[in-house]
Amino acid sequence: MTPAAVHAFFATLRAANPLPVTELEYTSVFELLAAVLLSAQATDVGVNKATRRLFPVANTPGQILALGQDGLESYIKTIGLYRSKAKHLMQTCRILVERHGGEVPRTREELEALPGVGRKTANVVLNVAFGEPTMAVDTHIFRLGNRTGLAPGKTPHEVEQQLLKRIPAEFMEHAHHWLILHGRYICVARKPRCWECQVSAWCDFRDKTPAP
Repeated sequence: MTPAAVHAFFATLRAANPLPVTELEYTSVFELLAAVLLSAQATDVGVNKATRRLFPVANTPGQILALGQDGLESYIKTIGLYRSKAKHLMQTCRILVERHGGEVPRTREELEALPGVGRKTANVVLNVAFGEPTMAVDTHIFRLGNRTGLAPGKTPHEVEQQLLKRIPAEFMEHAHHWLILHGRYICVARKPRCWECQVSAWCDFRDKTPAP
């Protein structure tokens, strides 16, 4: 995609949805961190179902620790890999209490030092909670970056670096959400809904799906 096409691509997405938001439900930075940690290889819908039960009971690091491992597992057992996620969340909460006064740190290095928090999770927290122009590359964004020609790359990190380089600064704050939503509902994996796509005119994907 040419720079002009990239600009038109994002200008169109912005016009359709000026203020996109994550579909994970949260009311604090810690709730966001916990929800994103739990969302690995799980759907936002599934995570929200669990956290609607968990957060009214425990939504701070101290309260999660007070539940204990078994108590936490009882709230999130509907989520895939819940045992390992419970372990990581408990470890993360202990570090937040002992090293950060119970607050979520604002630097990438401190976030990535938390158990269960990788680069993608850190990017989501930095972008959504703190407004930093980061790019969390999940399966949707990885697919979309390659399929459209927006940001080709063999690894999520390569796609991330291409996106950071190619997306104009004016779109960076919300670009992550626009791309996730577009990949989740329009540029889907098996059969992209090209006939419904508002940005198909700037997309380099050749085998566009005809309307059914």
